Amino acid sequence: MEQYPHQPPEPHRRDGTEQGTGHGHEAAETAHGAASGNGHAHGHSHSHGPAAPVSQHLRKVIAAILVPFTAAVLVGLVVLWPGQAPAHKRTGVGFDRQTQQATVTRVVELSCASANASGVPPTGDTSTAEGSSAQQRADGTCKKATIRVDTGKDKGRTFTEIVQPDQSRQLHQDEKVVVAYEPSAPKDLQYAVTDVNRKFPMTLLAGVFAVAVVLVGRLRGVMALVALAVSFLVLTLFILPAILEGSNPLLVAVVGSSAIMLIALYLCHGLSARTSVAVLGTLISLGLIGVLGSLFIGWAALTGNTDDNTGLIHGLYPSIDMSGLLLAGVIIGSLGVLDDVTVTQTSAVWELHEANPSMGWRGLYRAGIRIGRDHIASVVNTLVLAYAGAALPLLLLFSIAQSSVGTVANSELVAEEIVRTLVGSIGLVASVPVTTALAALVVSADRTASGAGATGASAGARPAPARGGRGRRRKR
Repeated sequence: MEQYPHQPPEPHRRDGTEQGTGHGHEAAETAHGAASGNGHAHGHSHSHGPAAPVSQHLRKVIAAILVPFTAAVLVGLVVLWPGQAPAHKRTGVGFDRQTQQATVTRVVELSCASANASGVPPTGDTSTAEGSSAQQRADGTCKKATIRVDTGKDKGRTFTEIVQPDQSRQLHQDEKVVVAYEPSAPKDLQYAVTDVNRKFPMTLLAGVFAVAVVLVGRLRGVMALVALAVSFLVLTLFILPAILEGSNPLLVAVVGSSAIMLIALYLCHGLSARTSVAVLGTLISLGLIGVLGSLFIGWAALTGNTDDNTGLIHGLYPSIDMSGLLLAGVIIGSLGVLDDVTVTQTSAVWELHEANPSMGWRGLYRAGIRIGRDHIASVVNTLVLAYAGAALPLLLLFSIAQSSVGTVANSELVAEEIVRTLVGSIGLVASVPVTTALAALVVSADRTASGAGATGASAGARPAPARGGRGRRRKR
């Protein structure tokens, strides 16, 4: 904590309170004792108490900025709210297939040769990967699975499927699976197993997560879960249908992410000036991410159409701007981590102010930015590793092909992830000084405005003792 050669005089504390804080003289002593390491325990804890209220003037200034912004978000939701997404004829490719739930009722082993499941290539060449795999299948033991359809118009219908010995997914009796239905295929080939039914383990995991959040976070954890549910509702009811309907993906993402930000932050952290400063910091950082993302996606000529899924989307809905969809994903993906950074920095500055109300905005900023540097290091590393982990199979393919780093980075599939990571990281780094400066200006301006009268009235009072640890011990 910075020390100043001339401390401003403290106002009288006959009533046990101190100007500029919501906890009184003991609150300053509590934070001071923790900072100086004197080992004394106090009964107050700033991390669990509510933020000290700011002046009426500052509330008006913050409202003058956020109320028009909130109104603009509401207007955007109304104008862009989608009707029904345009229908299309199912292609039967990838996720665009009719699916039903089914159960594996019986599994028996048999020779792959007798099942005619595979054979050696006509040339007899087994030197290639395909030929070697065919030879292994011919000499191996296959499984014949009987599957019963449990949903849809063909409920109760059964079909059989041969499982090759080298398939990554092996079927087991009584296993729940997902089957694809193709009505135009011959009757014996209309159904095929496409995946395993994972609803129960996924639901159980989600339940464990919710219980853990509520047990640790209590009411705050409940509100976080509510905010999470609202975020998914905005994503599924507004953002995705509006993009499918043909609205500009970037505009939809900006409006949708702004709505998520307002709902999540105020719901989790309360309607206060502290939360409003975090909202402003998040908004400025999102704007920077949007500008940088738009610039570098265009400059790097990224189309956003890099795999089968994006290709299918473009084929079904040619009017969708795929590069705009890529930019929308960058903005939405950065929002969650931005919330964490801005709320943490704002809370840090508020607690520093309550611990030492005499500290000016420069001192608050310097102390807060030291906290932010640690946050930057951990968050940026987290983002890079998260993207690297998600793209690990792709990176492994490049490693197998012995491609150079330049070749890998230049491919559009990897370049998209690089732009996504770096643009999001730049926004996160920028959010630390921006939010810290905003919070320092707000709390210091509030102290100056609300404490000026009391300071003038107590001009004849003795100067406040230094905040150093030795001064407090002498006073005790």
